Amino acid sequence: MTTFSREPEPFRSNSPNPLGIVVQGSLSLGLEARLNADVSVEEMRVGKFVIIKGRKTRFFSMLTDVVLGTSSPKILMNPPEHDDDFMSEVLAGTGTFGTIKLTPMLMFEPETNELRPVKTVPSHFAQVLDATEFDFTQVFGSETDPERKNFNIGQPLDMDVPICLDLERFVERSNGIFGKSGTGKSFLTRLILSGVIRKKAAVNLIFDMHSEYGWEAAKEGKESSTVKGLRQLFPGQVQIYTLDPEASKRRGVRDARELYISMNQIDVDDLSLIRGELNLSDASIENAIILRNHFGENWISRLMTMSNGEILEFCQENMGNAPSIMALQRKLNRLEDLKYLKTVCPHDYLSELTDILSSGKHVVIEFGSQGSLLSYMLAANIITRKLHGEYVKRAEKYLQSKDAKDKPRQLMITIEEAHRFLDPKQAKQTIFGTIAREMRKYFVTLLVVDQRPSGIDNEVMSQLGTRITALLNDDKDIDAVFTGVAGGQALRTVLAQMDPKQQALILGYAVPMPVVVRTRAYDEKFYRDIGADLWEDRSDEDVRTAAELAKSDLGF
Repeated sequence: MTTFSREPEPFRSNSPNPLGIVVQGSLSLGLEARLNADVSVEEMRVGKFVIIKGRKTRFFSMLTDVVLGTSSPKILMNPPEHDDDFMSEVLAGTGTFGTIKLTPMLMFEPETNELRPVKTVPSHFAQVLDATEFDFTQVFGSETDPERKNFNIGQPLDMDVPICLDLERFVERSNGIFGKSGTGKSFLTRLILSGVIRKKAAVNLIFDMHSEYGWEAAKEGKESSTVKGLRQLFPGQVQIYTLDPEASKRRGVRDARELYISMNQIDVDDLSLIRGELNLSDASIENAIILRNHFGENWISRLMTMSNGEILEFCQENMGNAPSIMALQRKLNRLEDLKYLKTVCPHDYLSELTDILSSGKHVVIEFGSQGSLLSYMLAANIITRKLHGEYVKRAEKYLQSKDAKDKPRQLMITIEEAHRFLDPKQAKQTIFGTIAREMRKYFVTLLVVDQRPSGIDNEVMSQLGTRITALLNDDKDIDAVFTGVAGGQALRTVLAQMDPKQQALILGYAVPMPVVVRTRAYDEKFYRDIGADLWEDRSDEDVRTAAELAKSDLGF
């Protein structure tokens, strides 16, 4: 596991009450510690962060299992009565005791004053201590650190201490947010995106399938209220585009720009991605290539106007298959139902989108009633392919000139239903699979949001730098999350025992060690915190936009 090369402060003893002592274990299988008699086993929680104080080294460790033990099997053969408190107390700590399984994640050696990967284990009877606020800050850093883009994502399970992500490292690689339906993936994604915008770590392009990120979204729970979207939190910094202007107006979205795609911007690769939605055969795809090679970028428009006789004549001259082309023509008629597709667009919206992102503004693309899988996958692939091509050109120019002004802004693209784009059959062909494998070569990374990580290609999963995972129940999905992760077996237990709401396991490149957090609430307090000191950095345009939005909200 990669760790930060930060320089922690020297060891500072706060003398917390010890939880127990290490009794056995190994580097590969983890350690076992026996709890002290005055420590209740019921207070131990899987995912808890503890410190093992060795003779020369401190080990930062995660609690991965809780076990009940006895000194003699005879006690179990003749246990005390359930209401015999006196006998239970006599046996506690001697005849009966609790043990905890610990997985060391990092080690701190005072001699070098560095956090390092674990290469050894503490000696017998080393003390196990509760982690203090100082320990958390030493490992995960502080949000106020001026040298890092740290962002408070939540607190540990048993303390009110911030756990920070290093967003500069986070955006360097593609990342994933996973969890079964109802665990708050959208709220967690909105939290992360807010941090990236607030810390200016990257510019964002968000494909908002269910209109949850741009303006406002329904709050989970029984109360019928809403939470603010990114446009409301960061007026002037976030621009909303819509593929369904009427739906955006009905939702009260202000200043949403229309976005249209012309038929000549659709490539055969885009159709390959949605072949399942259109029920296209291999023969149809092969004949689509023949049509494109002959008619150029306007091949779809030309195909839609061809009669059966023209198709037969075309096939005789170009070695095409008439039945396959006729079937392709019939199935492509479904594209006419997509409101954002035009035969010809007088304006190049995709170039406009690229320019806005290049200026440093963040873009949310709302789909409205166009949020079907067919519509979502087609638009996302076309737009991303265009952007990636532009970024490749700019990155190559920068690598040649070495001039800082030519360096592209780091771009993070957020997609939902990611397994539809990145399944084993599609990952090697789609632009999203290409971006995931390239990591940050061309300054473009992905933030994939999904409830079925098992549907994502293993090679792509292994390239995800940081994984933020809410509760998952399916064994295949749990296995997928830990693809390429050392010590994944111990973390499986931790993931399986998490609460279904407002808890997440974070592991990977943006944190020094895996950690379970109570995720930060996305509420009024968060709105105040995220915007508390933004105004001094905002342009006059930002201030004017915010004032106009405030007046509109008040009905002026």
